[in-house]
Amino acid sequence: MKRRKFTKKLLGLTGAGIITGLYTWQIEPFWLEFVKKDMPIFNLPDKLVGKTLMQISDIHIGNRMEDKYLIDSFQEAQKLNPDFVVYTGDFVSYKNEKQYKQLKSIFKHAVHGRKGTLGVLGNHDYGHGWKQTYVADNITYILQNAGVNILRNEQITLSGLNVIGIDDFWGTNYNPNAVMKNYDKTKANVALCHNPDVCDRNVWNGYQGWILSGHTHGGQCKPPFLPPPLLPVKNRRYTAGEIDLEDGRTLYINRALGNLIQVRFNVRPEITIFKLVKA
Repeated sequence: MKRRKFTKKLLGLTGAGIITGLYTWQIEPFWLEFVKKDMPIFNLPDKLVGKTLMQISDIHIGNRMEDKYLIDSFQEAQKLNPDFVVYTGDFVSYKNEKQYKQLKSIFKHAVHGRKGTLGVLGNHDYGHGWKQTYVADNITYILQNAGVNILRNEQITLSGLNVIGIDDFWGTNYNPNAVMKNYDKTKANVALCHNPDVCDRNVWNGYQGWILSGHTHGGQCKPPFLPPPLLPVKNRRYTAGEIDLEDGRTLYINRALGNLIQVRFNVRPEITIFKLVKA
């Protein structure tokens, strides 16, 4: 009898393990969540109140991502008809030049904002060791041709919204001072920065407002009620979602649309839709 009970328990645990494994491999990595939030912005023009800004991050186009999932996700996002769209880096998981063709193919279906479409690069957009500048340049060229204006330590004002783009923290073109020295607090500002660790660097020149990041994927796997065990950042506070930096800055970390390894648990992929309101 004891042996029979033990066998039943063992079979039950084995079955539960198989189900959990299938869920983390075949269900949650494709169970996209559209997260909706208000975004209070200082100096927001009246004409932009109620408009929407969509953030898409960490697409990781490459040999390990399913093209159909990415295209379907873009098509679902298009139905929301966003006013602004921002991409916060890691467009590809670069292995070789094949990713250029994959990027062109997927971004034929890209989500565009009615008033503007912008982005910044992530570390994976810099190729092997994050040091292949020509890879970042080629990816930028492809994206620009696809209608995505990549900001590389630059800023641009679209319909009264000023978007500041900082190039990747680990890449070869990281130079936030080039753009932040011209920070104008009288504008309605939003900053894009792939790696949230940049928030702890002394480069912000008194910036007040939102910083949109990605990079962490929310850890991809997280035990209930506990922080994720693995995060690619120094500041372990920077996991996912909205974080008050307590100095007038608000950080938002998107959980990523794609992944490097097809496994997620308790951290669904995300596209974020912000409604612009006056601060």
